[in-house]
Amino acid sequence: VVFVTGNANKLKEVRAILAQGQAIEIDSRDLDIPEVQGTTQEVAVAKCKRAAELLGGPCITEDTALCFKALNGLPGPYIKHFMKELGHDGLNTLLEGFPTKEAWALCTFAYSAGPETEPLLFEGRTEGTIVPARGPAVFGWDPIFQAEDTGKTYAEMAPEDKNRISHRYRALDKLRTYLQGMEK
Repeated sequence: VVFVTGNANKLKEVRAILAQGQAIEIDSRDLDIPEVQGTTQEVAVAKCKRAAELLGGPCITEDTALCFKALNGLPGPYIKHFMKELGHDGLNTLLEGFPTKEAWALCTFAYSAGPETEPLLFEGRTEGTIVPARGPAVFGWDPIFQAEDTGKTYAEMAPEDKNRISHRYRALDKLRTYLQGMEK
């Protein structure tokens, strides 16, 4: 399966998660696909359709959202842009004055069997809280997202611990089940 991403950290995480159990072979391609505006699901479907057209075959794409309860789910699928413009401190500042710092991380994998096919979506969600940055700032907003019941930000966790509870793991687990069912 071709995973469309230019993010080396994301590719590494996906390969590590899919290596658990019956391994699924993943190749990757970095394609320049403009992201449409809309809900997480609309963004995922449009991106996967375009990737399948460009590749001329099956593929998976991934979209990640960080959703703040106080902001009714924003920044959501636009987190990459918010992160670039505001950084960790600015994202925390967005929530000043609100009664809650609750958030959820949402990952949506889209799978297309090829051009002209409607992508299937596989979502995973992890509840948590937005906190001042802790841990190495290696992977996006990981230092400010403290996963529920862990007391740690994603950045403070060992990769294997994060990969057992993350939004990406939960979405990939559903995708893996689907792909393994296709092989039978």
